[in-house]
Amino acid sequence: MEVTVQLDPSKQLELFGPADSHLRLLRRSLGVQITARQSDLHISGTETNVNRATEAIDRMQKHLLKHRQLTAEDVSDLVEQGPPADKMESNQAVTVYSNKVIEPSTQGQLKYIETMLNNDITFCIGPAGTGKTYLAVAAAVSMLKKRQIRRIVLARPAVEAGEKLGFLPGDIAAKVNPYLRPLFDAIEDMMDFAQMRKFMELDIIEIIPLAFMRGRTLNEAAIICDEAQNTSGLQMLMVLTRLGHGSKMIITGDITQVDLAANQKSGMVEAMEILQRVDGIGVVELSQQDIVRHRLVQNIVEAYRTRQQGAAQPRNRETS
Repeated sequence: MEVTVQLDPSKQLELFGPADSHLRLLRRSLGVQITARQSDLHISGTETNVNRATEAIDRMQKHLLKHRQLTAEDVSDLVEQGPPADKMESNQAVTVYSNKVIEPSTQGQLKYIETMLNNDITFCIGPAGTGKTYLAVAAAVSMLKKRQIRRIVLARPAVEAGEKLGFLPGDIAAKVNPYLRPLFDAIEDMMDFAQMRKFMELDIIEIIPLAFMRGRTLNEAAIICDEAQNTSGLQMLMVLTRLGHGSKMIITGDITQVDLAANQKSGMVEAMEILQRVDGIGVVELSQQDIVRHRLVQNIVEAYRTRQQGAAQPRNRETS
């Protein structure tokens, strides 16, 4: 089988890599022949391999468009990914500021976006690197751009993960800032710094410790509670009851990484059990297959999961 893929001439050098190294990587990884002629790539091989190569090149071009660079590591990761969003059963692309388009990379992420759009409250659980926070922020920023909401509130519990918060230098704002940093990072990736700073000064975007939500009613807002596996039952109830008219709430967390005391149940786990049959509340569970960080992250998560499962198995005792 042979397929011809048309390329953007202005991006060919970056797509091919230094001395065509990216094309050589595709050939080795997928067992196909790739020949470049002007702005066309001719790919030949078995039908399965050619289709995989075509999809990988499509992902490479989209990656270049979004990030303006493409490394050998990026190519390896893109080759290993599942089918691109436009090959899925349906497509949900989230457009944020500066015309940046964010698309789901896996079926799990696609379901996550659809659930957020179709429900007023969404719970999303899954391991690190699955895009729980990033896609929630993208959806919120997109709603703000379309004027479907008037503000974004992002909150996290400031729970100590093996380190003592009191020993950090500075006032309370300086102490909690490290806990909120992942939310700042996600927002900064959606819009330029000046726009983000302006919105924060006007309280259009608010990034706060979870405790600062107490006593408030948030109307026409997108409310994201991140790292919610570290909330107590009372904290989770407090968060859920902040929901006002015209608002959406997204609650994310990794329930395998709870930093609460050993005898304390996660408020997120408890809430999902209590509310699982309530209309208007959606639940999404992302898995290891939805990890879109460095390819080693998936292997690390699997190695730890296997170790934990082995430790949980009771040992057989020999009887005399």
